[in-house]
Amino acid sequence: MNLWYAILLGTIQGLTEFLPISSTAHLTLAGKMLGLVSDPQEWTAFIAIIQLGTVAAVIIYFLNDLLSMTKHIFADLRSRGSSTTWSNESRLAGKIIIGTLPVVVIGLAFKKIIEGTFTKEISTIATSLIVLALVLWWAEKAGKRNRSQEQTTWRDALIVGIAQACALIPGSSRSGTTITAGLFLGLTRETAARFSFLLSIPAVVASGLFELYRIRHQIGDIGIAPLVISTIVSGVVGYATIAFLLKYLRTHSTGVFIVYRLSLGALLWILLSMNSI
Repeated sequence: MNLWYAILLGTIQGLTEFLPISSTAHLTLAGKMLGLVSDPQEWTAFIAIIQLGTVAAVIIYFLNDLLSMTKHIFADLRSRGSSTTWSNESRLAGKIIIGTLPVVVIGLAFKKIIEGTFTKEISTIATSLIVLALVLWWAEKAGKRNRSQEQTTWRDALIVGIAQACALIPGSSRSGTTITAGLFLGLTRETAARFSFLLSIPAVVASGLFELYRIRHQIGDIGIAPLVISTIVSGVVGYATIAFLLKYLRTHSTGVFIVYRLSLGALLWILLSMNSI
């Protein structure tokens, strides 16, 4: 992989990780067009590793929130003898843990399928793009969007966590599935997006570090420089994308992303029917 490809893939990862349009789908499509997806397991590992750049963007963007959660957890633990109430920050940290459990369990249970050729098929990606677009449209219509982060429950966290596990299917989109679940639960669009981004931290860090360790002897085949460059670029672009999306969702619906997903999914099926891809 040359450096220009690395920059391109890092940019795609940074743009699409947080927009509800599926980073895995766009990276796999780009990889196939560039002739880079020869080994499905190696490609899955490459995607997981450069996602560390975007999770770094989340950590930096929400650093104050993460520090606040850590501070309140320790404060609440120290005061357990005099108080039985956990702070909102401590409860949010607990919800992130609860929401992470489904993707860990399902990811480990279906690891071979996720890393196999089925999840790299264009038909799988095209179908997922269309199905999630329709479900997201339904969520926009059905969701009341009147609940803030402080009003979320442990049940909400588990449901959004299950939705995150659905994003293991390429084309679904981690942010897409979790924001959709949040909207169905009545969260505001911005609250759903913020929780989606925070929820991505444990799963993506664990996945990226695991894949980095697993292919440590094969990194030379991919190239250390492309990996590093793609990861850095994805982080920089990802930070800007987070800021954009949170501001955008304060005053706009997800309609533009629904139309994009439907259009791309339909185009891929047309190309498949013509044997053009």
